[in-house]
Amino acid sequence: MDKLIRYRTIIKRFISQVAALANRQPTPGVITLPVFDEGRDAYLLTHTGWAGRRRVHGTTLFVRLHEGKIWIEEDWTEEGIANELLNAGIPKSDIVLAFQHPEERPLTEFAVA
Repeated sequence: MDKLIRYRTIIKRFISQVAALANRQPTPGVITLPVFDEGRDAYLLTHTGWAGRRRVHGTTLFVRLHEGKIWIEEDWTEEGIANELLNAGIPKSDIVLAFQHPEERPLTEFAVA
């Protein structure tokens, strides 16, 4: 299987599983949505709706494929997608913790860019 197809499959599976789990016991009036844009290789997990009189919206997870690597732009999941990617056999050299400042990335075991 082509590397990018494999990466897309793993990312979409994880996001779909987290969305399904969140929607099993949802906050009334709030829905969690997986959003997949394969044309731009951008993958999100977002939530939106109303909890009483309070507007609820935000991104729980944002991952994109860029230059053959997985860029984790934002991750507020309990499990952490980086752990899922590592468990799926994706090397740390193909995972960028983009939510970290570029000067801090060399201090991790993951790719810097």
